[in-house]
Amino acid sequence: MKLLIGNDDGVFALGIRSLANTLAAAGHEVTVVCPDRERSATGHGLTMHKPIRAERMESIFDPAVKAWACSGTPSDCIKLALGALLDSPPDFVLSGINHGPNLGTDVLYSGTVSAAMEGVLEGISSLAFSLASFSSQAFAPAAQFAQTLLAQLAKFPLPEVMLLNINVPPLELHDIARVAVTRQGVRRYYDVFEKRVDPRGKTYYWLAGEVLEEIEQQTASGSPPMIPTDVQAIRKNYITVTPLKYNLTYASGLETLTEWTSTQTTHCKNALPWIGLDELNV
Repeated sequence: MKLLIGNDDGVFALGIRSLANTLAAAGHEVTVVCPDRERSATGHGLTMHKPIRAERMESIFDPAVKAWACSGTPSDCIKLALGALLDSPPDFVLSGINHGPNLGTDVLYSGTVSAAMEGVLEGISSLAFSLASFSSQAFAPAAQFAQTLLAQLAKFPLPEVMLLNINVPPLELHDIARVAVTRQGVRRYYDVFEKRVDPRGKTYYWLAGEVLEEIEQQTASGSPPMIPTDVQAIRKNYITVTPLKYNLTYASGLETLTEWTSTQTTHCKNALPWIGLDELNV
């Protein structure tokens, strides 16, 4: 397969080196385009007001890997690769292996997930890999799982273009329970801004939040859905695979909002008229 790999931890991160070298050794054609420094938690930001530079890297990866270090964000890297550096589209866009989990609502901030989502925006199925630990350096099991998953996808392609957000416990493969298809959980943080003063006497703030317990989403009936969340499954040492999409439309909210607008139109004298779904013709 032809694979494009990015990340948000930067070109010198052990995670991307483990992923790229493992897949190149398995016979895949691997190209790496990633930030020249750590760009974690940058979300889907793009560089608009200054040039983006890309430099070939010759000695960091396996000789079979073509690699560029880019001055832009994780999303810039994938966009630049697809639009300027590659001569043809890859079969998959991969991102990672991130040093730390990307679970639940973390995906809204994650540069790792955003880089993979850039591939989906271009019609290419993508995989985001994260090692669910900030302290462990054991990236090999996650890289081995990536190799196995790609072999499966070669035989049994995904039914549609999507992003698979994958979190791997910091364990040896034989200690990992199994692989679980999960839904996105909800994680909230207790944010603390530490107020500090620099050597010139100017005040600055440093974000130092702590993650709270996952807040479980309920179904309309009040019971949790049968499919576990990624946060629940990773606690039980499962590899979590969560399908994501870029369309953030709140599907059930459409019906609720339609009912609400009907009430406003009926009972509020000065309310602007809301068009009904049956009247919309675009």
